[in-house]
Amino acid sequence: MFESFDVIRNAEMSQYTTLRLGGPADWLAFPRSREEIAAMYAEAGDAGIPVTIIGHGSNLLVLDGGIRGLVIRVEKNMREIRVEGNRIIAQAGAMLGTVARMAAEAGLAGLEFASGIPGTVGGGVTMNAGAYDGEMAQVVTRVDGVEPDGTPVSLSNGEMAFGYRTSAVKDRNFVVTEVTFELTEGNREEIFARMSDLNARRAEKQPLDVPSAGSTFKRPEGYFAAALIDQCGLKGYSVGGAMVSMKHAGFLINQGTSSADYLALMRKVQSIVLERANVHLEPEIRVLGSEEE
Repeated sequence: MFESFDVIRNAEMSQYTTLRLGGPADWLAFPRSREEIAAMYAEAGDAGIPVTIIGHGSNLLVLDGGIRGLVIRVEKNMREIRVEGNRIIAQAGAMLGTVARMAAEAGLAGLEFASGIPGTVGGGVTMNAGAYDGEMAQVVTRVDGVEPDGTPVSLSNGEMAFGYRTSAVKDRNFVVTEVTFELTEGNREEIFARMSDLNARRAEKQPLDVPSAGSTFKRPEGYFAAALIDQCGLKGYSVGGAMVSMKHAGFLINQGTSSADYLALMRKVQSIVLERANVHLEPEIRVLGSEEE
């Protein structure tokens, strides 16, 4: 199966997520184009094999049992970025930080907030990634992609139905392949200074030196997840080698553990916060695969 593509059989997903956790995927493929994605879907469909789409794996918990079927990782082979006036057109596999730096080099402002987000353009648009009062919805004007049956998709900003950590990608079930950003002309030095300031603030407050998936839970309406977790006395709370970061309570980190322990910690944090603060924490990270090894 899938011999004509760039593919790995029984790929250990712990090597392809920033959490460094997860069992094997039956097949892990790295497409080079929209057409290859469509061809992968077609071949998988003919064989009755399920398909899962991921990006860099920075917002992902893969369970210990791994992922059955074909995992398509839109990343290393789809990273082209080009600047056209005040627009940047980036393939979905380009890293957000790389696009932000390229914008800064071109004297284009608006993507500074994304310079420290460790995800791809495709993943960022899918979840409307954001930080420091910025988000994809503010700068994206067009999203191109492909449906599982090979039909091309092109959506405007309005059609993307951006919301808090969500977009039309999830409801419409298509794969993002290219994104157009509309930015504004600015002073190159000031843009780089803004990026440096944001990244310094991120390094000061977040545990960037240990494996994590970023903010584990979404921000509940009227609250901040990290503040709630901290107020419940959960900094340093652990299950096995999974621990609530002492540096930032919104980050659950991997200190040498299993996905089972990490998932158990997530559930325990949710349970305690619900019990003590009467607030339900909804996961921001995607949980994929099966728990059984």
